[in-house]
Amino acid sequence: MIKKLLIALAAALATLPAAAQTAAPDAEAAAGRQEQARLADSDTLLALSNDGALLYAQDPVKLSGYQYCSQAIALAETGEFRQSVRAASKALHLANTTRDPNLLALSNRDLSIVYSYSGQLDKAEEFARESLRYTAKNPKLTVGPAHKVLGDVLTRRGDFAGAVLEYDQALANSTERYAPLVKASLVNALIDSGDTVRARQVFSELAKPQDATLALQIDRTRARLLLAEKKPAEARDAYLQLAARKTGNDAGYYQLWAWDGVAQSELALGNPKAAADATGKALADIDSVRAKFRSEEFKMGLFSDLQSVFERAIDLYGSTGQTREAFEVSERSRSRALLDAVRGRAKVGGESLATVDLATLQRDLRPDERVVEFHSLPGRLQVWLIGPDSIRGSSVAITRDALTELVEGFRNSVVRGRRTAIANADKLGAALLGPLDLQPGQRLVVVPHGPLHYLPFQALRLNGRYVIETHPVSVAPSMSIAVQLAQRSPVVSASLTAFGNPRIEDKYELPGAAAEVKELARIIPASTLYTGTAATKTQFREAASRTPIMHVAAHAEADQVDPLYSRILLANENGKQNFLEANEIIGMPLQGTALVTLSACESGLGRITQGDEVLGFTRSFLSAGTSSLISSLWPVSDDATAVLMGTLYSELAKGNDVQRAMQAGQLAVLKDPRLAHPFFWAPFNLIGNWRLKIGTPA
Repeated sequence: MIKKLLIALAAALATLPAAAQTAAPDAEAAAGRQEQARLADSDTLLALSNDGALLYAQDPVKLSGYQYCSQAIALAETGEFRQSVRAASKALHLANTTRDPNLLALSNRDLSIVYSYSGQLDKAEEFARESLRYTAKNPKLTVGPAHKVLGDVLTRRGDFAGAVLEYDQALANSTERYAPLVKASLVNALIDSGDTVRARQVFSELAKPQDATLALQIDRTRARLLLAEKKPAEARDAYLQLAARKTGNDAGYYQLWAWDGVAQSELALGNPKAAADATGKALADIDSVRAKFRSEEFKMGLFSDLQSVFERAIDLYGSTGQTREAFEVSERSRSRALLDAVRGRAKVGGESLATVDLATLQRDLRPDERVVEFHSLPGRLQVWLIGPDSIRGSSVAITRDALTELVEGFRNSVVRGRRTAIANADKLGAALLGPLDLQPGQRLVVVPHGPLHYLPFQALRLNGRYVIETHPVSVAPSMSIAVQLAQRSPVVSASLTAFGNPRIEDKYELPGAAAEVKELARIIPASTLYTGTAATKTQFREAASRTPIMHVAAHAEADQVDPLYSRILLANENGKQNFLEANEIIGMPLQGTALVTLSACESGLGRITQGDEVLGFTRSFLSAGTSSLISSLWPVSDDATAVLMGTLYSELAKGNDVQRAMQAGQLAVLKDPRLAHPFFWAPFNLIGNWRLKIGTPA
């Protein structure tokens, strides 16, 4: 039944007419403005060169273009992607200024590498091809790396045959020092393409690297090759040898991959129990392995993702009927991921949030509360429905790629104000939530996964009604995190600090934002407002340590290259633009700030890592100590936002919890015939502590 619904939905979205009538003309206009903004993308070749000029002018010590190139590569290999882009941009600026084709080739090569490392595959391809346009003094320093980047891009897109062709080109144009890395990537692509004969031949040409870490990667590739050659017993032995090795500070990381390989080998040998035991060993120490960026895996074409270990465990436990174990592994994958990407790169405030077992979670749930948790596996969608005394698992037969297309199709129909959004909401709601037998009035805490982070669950429909009409809804990065956030700040004082319409320049003006925060001050008298030129980062920092409720009505920009550089645009200071970046938020003492509302365009968006929550503001505020966050999934309407926020804060002031207050705000917009389309009332998500209440001001 579910599969039929999804197939029907896919067909409906595929045939969506480009010129379909809209239910909300303002939504169409907003979508147009959004597209224009995206065309002015900050990471185009011209914009990067202009940025490089500004950054170069600000450098107290000026380096040469070639020194900036070296800096860019060094930063990329430590995972500092935005800083790497900035260094390469300065090299690009100098290359354009001096009209140096060699420096143009190198700077574009470096941009292609950092965008590849950061997962921005379209841009990686764009800059690799741009690098190939120029003749370098030593072409092997640019042609080989550029083709390798193109091979890496195709590998990650699943086009292994195309990747092999690019790696062959790279190998023919590489230095003697670089060639072994290309060969290693070529072997892994050949394994994935099914050409084990040639993979073995190329692998036999590989000498063991002097570098111990790269040598481990070669041995891991050898074990992969044995498994692909249908020699699971030999592969298991090779993986066991790897598991027994103690090499350097990162030994635990490679041991977990070795045990994961043992599990895959045991499955191939028909030993599911032994596979489960090996999976348990792979997961045993995974929380202690620091999830730093490992450039050597990109150099060798392995593109390892720790989440795939969790996915295989969930799939294994789910297929053997171990529902509880599968759910707890899913929870572990999320809870450990919350701080991984910022460890070692930013000072982390707040508390470290550990995984809570299922029994503990259930004891904390109230009779009317239900958790709906998803995990998007490569070949299917796993769903759990958890109540105080029950857990039920089910599976939806849809691949992750197909699910991504469905979510994007539905979002587009909402953001563009299409009438088809309503029909699509019926079909998607029936497919994802229909089989769960939810009872009207139950509070829902939705734990999305992968592409579902972009889905407004409140706008799905069941039995002819929007979900928000029958259920209060909130979302959470994981249930363990949500429960601990709920315990952190059950009731806070009714004291508000609000920032509205920060003064930057005319094109950033938000007149509705100033009116919005003034209305909130009327609702919550114990308020401090900062608008216009007063809405600065300095004031934000000062307020962060003392206000229980913070409201920010301003522009926000998600950084897809490096989420730690996502930023909120606050007022200029000392004649300069002053952005509040996500990496700065993480270091702020926000344990006393229970609720942050980002009434800004697309503040809830960011990059999604496989198996993780949205990277960007969500991670930053929760990591810094905030327990509840309200943010948007698409550009918002001033009129609708005024109604929604006014109602939400009025309900909070009456003593209602934030989940019911959010429901009341969305319903208030929905009931206005002019604003009844989901575009207007559904963009905001409540994330984290759904039980938060405000009381008497301190």
